[in-house]
Amino acid sequence: MKILLIGEYSRLHNSLKEGLQKSGNEVTLLGFKDGFKKYPVDFPLEKKWDSGFLKKCKLGLLVLTGFDISSYLTYRQFWKNRNHFKDFDVVQLINENSFFCDYSHEKKILDFIFKHNKKVFLLSSGDDYCYVKYNFEHPENPSIVQPYLAGKIEDKNFTNVLKFRTKSFEKLHHYIFKNIHGVIATDIDYQIPLQNHPKYLGLIPSPINLTKFPTSNIEINDKIIIFHGVNRESYFKKGNDYFEKALVIIKDNYPEKVHITVVENVPYQKYISLYDNAHIVLDQLYGHDQGSNGLEGMAKQKVVFTNASELFEKHYNLTEKVAINGLPNVDYLVQELSFLIENPSEIIAIGTRARTFIEKEHDYLKITERYLAVWKD
Repeated sequence: MKILLIGEYSRLHNSLKEGLQKSGNEVTLLGFKDGFKKYPVDFPLEKKWDSGFLKKCKLGLLVLTGFDISSYLTYRQFWKNRNHFKDFDVVQLINENSFFCDYSHEKKILDFIFKHNKKVFLLSSGDDYCYVKYNFEHPENPSIVQPYLAGKIEDKNFTNVLKFRTKSFEKLHHYIFKNIHGVIATDIDYQIPLQNHPKYLGLIPSPINLTKFPTSNIEINDKIIIFHGVNRESYFKKGNDYFEKALVIIKDNYPEKVHITVVENVPYQKYISLYDNAHIVLDQLYGHDQGSNGLEGMAKQKVVFTNASELFEKHYNLTEKVAINGLPNVDYLVQELSFLIENPSEIIAIGTRARTFIEKEHDYLKITERYLAVWKD
């Protein structure tokens, strides 16, 4: 099959591409490189006028005229290479706003995609209309909406979420769902709002290329190493404020037993190498299921503090922990970390189970076959 993957979040489409190529398919990846993470893309898009003085000019122009020059320039980049993006058997959009454009320019790009390709599918793998709408209507559900409603995130820093509550993005949502063959959720958090939707095709877990994460013996020779990687743009969304407060207490309580490493905004390749020696990885709070960073940590046999709720355990029929369910509660995090520090054999046991879980449920070759089956049906 000839397949076009559009957009990249946390290496999801790169891993899927590798699996698809392994099974003999021709795959092209178009999109942005996911910010500072710099994932490889066959046709990279660059968001222009998006920082410094030019961003101020863009915002001024937007206020005065309603014209978004960044969206226009993204559309121009797409249009220049448009002949590379047609005649595919399958196109998959990573999001309802894969090109990060305003309504009019996003629709122009999608018009071309829908018109010149056979089948188009959509992933629910991040913020989108259904996910955002559901979580504002159900604030008790653990999601990134909770720290916003708690007043921790200003509107200007939450625009990538709040835009899906506007009329134009509601309109874009309905336009996309009218034209796609179906929508696939990548984890439980995105499945919840889509259940019973007529175009919902089911949950296919994120693929992990296990060849990039060979197994190793877990050893705790001296101190237990705790790794905390911070993306400053999503600081409160991930619950980093709770993690940081918990680490202060842990450092005071166990000065001779732990070594804590904290890094900020590093490219993907550097990020995954920095936590190679860690035993415990602090990933994220506010959810039911893991994202790609958490899954890769589990593949590396780390004990990952991430989303691993009772819904997650029930979905996968788990009877033992494969990760620590992160909650926005400092005392709880300290309690869970303390237990691991005082019982290092549990670190080895959970890390081993985490790897087994990834091999069973997230292996990129198994996931590839599931995508191919859905696309062909």
